[in-house]
Amino acid sequence: MVGKIRKAARSLGFDIARFPGAAAHWPRLTEMLARHDVTLVLDVGANIGHYAAALRNNGYGGRIVSFEPLSGAHAELTANADLDPAWQVAPRCAVGAAEGETEINISPESDMSSLLPLTADAAEKFASVRPTGSETVPVTTLAAEIPRYAGVGDAIFVKSDTQGYEAEVLAGLAGAADRVIGLQLELSLVPIYQGQPDYLSVLNQVSERGFVPHLVIPGYFSRHHGQMIEFDVVCFRK
Repeated sequence: MVGKIRKAARSLGFDIARFPGAAAHWPRLTEMLARHDVTLVLDVGANIGHYAAALRNNGYGGRIVSFEPLSGAHAELTANADLDPAWQVAPRCAVGAAEGETEINISPESDMSSLLPLTADAAEKFASVRPTGSETVPVTTLAAEIPRYAGVGDAIFVKSDTQGYEAEVLAGLAGAADRVIGLQLELSLVPIYQGQPDYLSVLNQVSERGFVPHLVIPGYFSRHHGQMIEFDVVCFRK
């Protein structure tokens, strides 16, 4: 029923979404941020700001810096953050392993846009997310951005929702990794982007950096595959 209502609303040019932060995991996440004295959240792959809004609606009052590569989403993100003095939006950019420039594939569902192309299977089964265009976007790294936004005493938490690009985001931490005390990563059980690593390789990567899982958040369940294809994991240092 909800799906039919949302489809009808979209046909009229509107969209229906959950109130940001309504899901059960949000209070647990913000409690963890408080327990670890997090003072700065780096919101990588922010889209229009749902994640930051959900943190606020569940009691996180610290600083947030959001990163978003799509020009349309970045403009809306900036407007959404405008009235929150502790929520800053970085200049439009992607976050990856090295500074430079690249092309991002634009999906009709903007939060499914990716720097990676869809696999043939995903392009067939998920027609609504097939790219309809692309944009050139500058690429930065967390190692470059942390000194710009973090003070000496900040306890930093990195959230990455980058549609298969999480390993690249982590690689871009380089020598700044010790500044980060927590991570939230979107991981794949069934990769839908070409070159996207599976969840085990990314979990091994964060484990080698001294992080251990504290919370697992269920993600999208695909009826085509008969299983969940992605989930989020929240990790903190041992």
